[in-house]
Amino acid sequence: MKRLAPLVAVALVLSSCGSSDPIPAPPTPQVITGGEAPTGDLAFVSGGWATDWSTRTIELDELRIGIQVIPIRDRIRPIDNPEFAPASDAGWTDPEPGLLLVVGDTARFYPLAMLIVHEIVNDEIEGRPMRNSALVFDPVVDGQQLRFGTSGLLRNSDLVMWDDATESLWQQIGGEGLVGAYAGHRLDVIPSAIVSWGDFKAGYPDGVVLAPPGLPASSYGRNPYVRYTSRLAPIPGFFDSTILDERYPALERTVGVTVNDHDKAYPFSVVQANRVVNDTVAGVPVVVLWSPGTADALDSPVTADGTDVGAALAFDRRVDGEPLEFSPAVDGRFTDDRTGSTWNVLGQAVDGELAGSRLEPVVHTNEFWFAWSAFHPNGEVFGP
Repeated sequence: MKRLAPLVAVALVLSSCGSSDPIPAPPTPQVITGGEAPTGDLAFVSGGWATDWSTRTIELDELRIGIQVIPIRDRIRPIDNPEFAPASDAGWTDPEPGLLLVVGDTARFYPLAMLIVHEIVNDEIEGRPMRNSALVFDPVVDGQQLRFGTSGLLRNSDLVMWDDATESLWQQIGGEGLVGAYAGHRLDVIPSAIVSWGDFKAGYPDGVVLAPPGLPASSYGRNPYVRYTSRLAPIPGFFDSTILDERYPALERTVGVTVNDHDKAYPFSVVQANRVVNDTVAGVPVVVLWSPGTADALDSPVTADGTDVGAALAFDRRVDGEPLEFSPAVDGRFTDDRTGSTWNVLGQAVDGELAGSRLEPVVHTNEFWFAWSAFHPNGEVFGP
């Protein structure tokens, strides 16, 4: 089976560094009604779908067929009833990258080795349903909980999902309804991050990890996209090269921060060079922290053996209502200017006066630069 091109999110428009100029809110998608039905190959692969193709926010020729076996929809099966194991019982190696999700007192780790295979997990945490595939969304729309699956289609080399209630099509990056009854709707994003298994275990020793869903553990850990991140451009045919933003390498990882509907990008090369970026987005003081130790899941044949690209996470840097300024310290740690307390990349104070405190994450993603810039053409970019 020929698979979809890689999810650009597995992994994560111009202003000067530190600019305080207001950022324009993203435009509301324009919903087109009365549009033409799909034709050609798209009509062939979607035959029998109940999708309302006449209502949409995009032109249908923006959709690409990512799987060459009929039926394409849910050919890559999501995990619908996930189970979890204590972190202490799991055997992932420390560099293994995964999605960290913290809701209340519950911390979960979803290895990218498993997300690469299933692409979507329909989950619930503390009574709150959610859908994650290196991005986490609240799947309740208009009071209705949706189940999401893989449509077999791509747009800008990013996964297009479908829901089982209306068979609408949804963009993974941004969670926007593209085609169907929910065209123009946008899923609420729940903060999450890509971190290493080692950092997760150290920061959340009582956390849990996604367990293999009826498959042996040996089914996971192999990367079908070897050396994908060494490419100079996205895979031809899945991305419109005319919209490629050349300010940064196409496959550079980028922290995409969204605060109060304002979007700002922090390329990994910039964050890694500084290790700490203290900034303000839409009036909210934020900090982006970078620490080594997380493998590139799309580099080596084995996800945990990839190049160390590190982890970069974004937080509201206020504690008790007052913003802190952070500086890099030794061993991938950080200190704040007010108390000199020591913090880890997960935003946890591990030593000093503020020990036990935790920064609140802001909504952020780890995407490739070509994808972030394509979906946020008017976004701001932190850089020299």
